[in-house]
Amino acid sequence: GQEQHLKRMEERMMDVEQKLRLVKRLLQDKVNQLKEQLSRNTKADAMVKDLYVENAQLLKALEMTEQRQKTAERKNYLLEEKIANLNRIVKNLASPSFNS
Repeated sequence: GQEQHLKRMEERMMDVEQKLRLVKRLLQDKVNQLKEQLSRNTKADAMVKDLYVENAQLLKALEMTEQRQKTAERKNYLLEEKIANLNRIVKNLASPSFNS
């Protein structure tokens, strides 16, 4: 009876050891997966930071371009006003000469 009991206990121990090895293997696989995921996340985080910086630079460049466009539009408007005034002057100068 006692030998049989010892044999059953030994079998259970071997079964438990086998299950522990399996769990250890599964946990190691999970650790490896999480390490890979952490590595990918770290790379993605760096890319996001780079994109954030690039976006800020692009926004600044866009602001500067919009400012230049407004300045160009103002200058264009002033030039059109000058052209209109010059045309009026030329027309006024030309009118008396046709009348004479």
